[in-house]
Amino acid sequence: MIIGMCCFEATHLYASSVSLPSISLEVGTADSPLELSQSLQMLFILTILALAPSILIMMTSFTRIIISLHFLKSAMGTQQMPPNQVIIGLALFLTFFVMSPVATQINETALKPYEAKQITQEEAVERGLVPIKEFMLRQTRDEDIKLFMDLSGREPLATDAQIAQELPMHVIVPAFMISELRAGFIIGFLIYIPFIVMDMVVASTLMSMGMMMLPPATIALPFKILLFILVDGWNLLIGQLIQTFR
Repeated sequence: MIIGMCCFEATHLYASSVSLPSISLEVGTADSPLELSQSLQMLFILTILALAPSILIMMTSFTRIIISLHFLKSAMGTQQMPPNQVIIGLALFLTFFVMSPVATQINETALKPYEAKQITQEEAVERGLVPIKEFMLRQTRDEDIKLFMDLSGREPLATDAQIAQELPMHVIVPAFMISELRAGFIIGFLIYIPFIVMDMVVASTLMSMGMMMLPPATIALPFKILLFILVDGWNLLIGQLIQTFR
C-alpha cells in the first residue's frame, strides 16, 4: 500500500513538472500578396499529393503494365505467387522508368523556369501539361479520341499539333484510359496463348493415359514454371512490354 502511494505521488509530481505543448490551428488575414501566394502554392501542392494515385493510374503507363502482369499471373495459375505487393511494386518502378523522359521534360520546361521566377504558376502548369499530353496522345488511338470528341460535341481538329494544343484533358484522359485497357487486354491474350497450349497438351496426355481424376492444372503448373524460366520470361515480357510505349 505504501509502495503504491509512493508511486502515485512520484507519477503526479513528474506529470506536474512536464509541460505539454499546445496545438492550435488558426486562419488569419494575409499581410502581403506574397503570403497569399505562398498559401495558394501550398494548397496546390497538397491537392496534387491528394490526387497523385489517380494521376498515376489515369495519366501514366501504370494501367497497361499492371494489367499485363496480372494476366501473366493468372495464365500461369500460380495463385499467390508472386504476391500482389511485388506485382504492384514492379509495375510502379516500371512506370517510373517509362515516364522518366516525360518527368525530365517537365522539369526542364516548367519547374526550373518557375523556380527561377521566369514564368508564372499558370504558365508552369500549362508547360507541364504539354509533355503529359504528348505522351498520352502517342498511346491513344484516333478512334478513341474521335469518340470522346463526338460525345463532347467538339469539331474534329485538322492536325496533330492542334490536337495537342487545343484538346482539353477531360477528353484526352478517358480516351487514353480505354486505349490502355485495350492494349493491356491484347498483351494479356498473347500471354495466355502458350500457357493454354500447355494446358491442352497436359490434359490430352492425362486423358490418353486414363488418368481422369488428376486435375490438369496441377500437373501443368510445374511445366509452365519450367517453360517460363527456360525462355527467360521476365526479361522477355518486360522488354517487350516497355517497347510497346512508342
